[in-house]
Amino acid sequence: MSDPDELLRIEGIRKTFPGVVALDGVDFDLRRGEVHVLLGENGAGKSTLIKMLSGAYRPDGGRVVVDGREVRIQGAQDAERLGIATIYQEFNLVPDLTVAENVFLGRQPRRFGMIDRKRMEADAAELLARVGVNVSPRARVRELGIARLQMVEIAKALSLDARVLIMDEPTAVLTSEEVEKLFALVRRLREDGVGVVFITHHLEEIAALGDRVTVIRDGKSVGRVPASTPEDELVRLMVGRSIEQQYPRERPGTGEALLKVEGLTRDGVFHDVSFEVRAGEVVGIAGLVGAGRTEVVRAVFGADPYDRGAVRVAGAELRRHDVNAALEAGIGLVPEDRKGQGLVLDASVSENLGLVTLRRATRGGFVDLRGQQRAASRVAEQLGVRMAGLHQHVRTLSGGNQQKVVIGKWLLADTKVLILDEPTRGIDVGAKVEIYQLVNELTAAGAAVLMISSDLPEVLGMSDRVLVMAQGRIAGELPAAEATQDAVMALAVSTPVSSPVTATTSAVTSATTTEGETSRGH
Repeated sequence: MSDPDELLRIEGIRKTFPGVVALDGVDFDLRRGEVHVLLGENGAGKSTLIKMLSGAYRPDGGRVVVDGREVRIQGAQDAERLGIATIYQEFNLVPDLTVAENVFLGRQPRRFGMIDRKRMEADAAELLARVGVNVSPRARVRELGIARLQMVEIAKALSLDARVLIMDEPTAVLTSEEVEKLFALVRRLREDGVGVVFITHHLEEIAALGDRVTVIRDGKSVGRVPASTPEDELVRLMVGRSIEQQYPRERPGTGEALLKVEGLTRDGVFHDVSFEVRAGEVVGIAGLVGAGRTEVVRAVFGADPYDRGAVRVAGAELRRHDVNAALEAGIGLVPEDRKGQGLVLDASVSENLGLVTLRRATRGGFVDLRGQQRAASRVAEQLGVRMAGLHQHVRTLSGGNQQKVVIGKWLLADTKVLILDEPTRGIDVGAKVEIYQLVNELTAAGAAVLMISSDLPEVLGMSDRVLVMAQGRIAGELPAAEATQDAVMALAVSTPVSSPVTATTSAVTSATTTEGETSRGH
């Protein structure tokens, strides 16, 4: 007999793409009022599975059972009719429409053949109140921050009377406070009987929110365990091996200062920012969201302008707001938004890996395609990019493999100074360790690495020095031996002085800290 609390069951699901078996006999089930975590490495098959439940893909084999009867989900309308709603990492909202128009897009209430805007806005307000977000139904979506966009997506799902809510990496870009609000909402939905499929790479979130965990590896379901399962056992199930050291930083010793930033100022954004990064060194930049970290490194790379100050590479000053000058000097930037700024999604793996070196490989107007292909093949193999081949479109790779391609193009360019902005956001623990090992190889070869991360343990584990930004200034600098979460957060919430200070443990232990002191580091 079927379980009366079972909302959804997947049996032996199989899906193939040309040259790739994405899913090979996956089993999964979801009960009423349950948070079931779907866990696996990038490329394990999680995204393919949820796209089949949302109607974007159709399975090649197996069956899907909803409320005890087998169903076929041929498209998004079938999923909606069955009460299945999916919130993807990339929000499915129209920026120029209002919140209410987005919530009821394609389903606007009508009166006398016309859209009943008053009723639509009232219904949207009721849904927004239910999810606990203070935003006007008339607000344009483009005006909202990430956390509010997330809540609008959830309100949209609730407007469909969703009984199965699939959340793909919902906390990837949220602060700790926003994560707690999201968790409180998910718990309320669970109490209302909604079943939640929750995908995350943050293992600490599993015990805090989940009930059960299904682990997928290489397209197969390899284990179903309680959410209380120790993290090291979850990692072993995910990657098929134990990971002895989460942050395997090797410190080869430092050489000359490769990057010097002197008094960098952009009025109203950041002020009097000065620091240096030496050969063989990883310098981390920590701080709260809005502290100005990304704005500073984009200015260093020449992507954004600045009003005063100087950027020097190996002693030579760079021209302001000139990406080409930065490239010629050997600076590389792995941006925070890898899809929007780091990749050409509809180009191949090979073409993306060769983007930075394209000019160098061109002679007399002709590109050395064979040479580019050989170099791309070598780097893809070195990084362990999982793909059908170099011809595969980058759009179809998993997030972790996309990030490897973004980093790989800078390896081909023999970069001297590599800036990593949120390098492991949305990436599983196995891929993270591979990227950390790559950082070790870069610094061992004499490169300098500047790393921004909102994951505070990552900053502490991989940096030789930590710069802390607050309110657009450098609030302090901590050597690795003195960089603790409390010390960093005390500086991050401080009012910075006009010039950088070197903080010691004794200087910050008495400072006031806030509830932001979490393992996530927001």
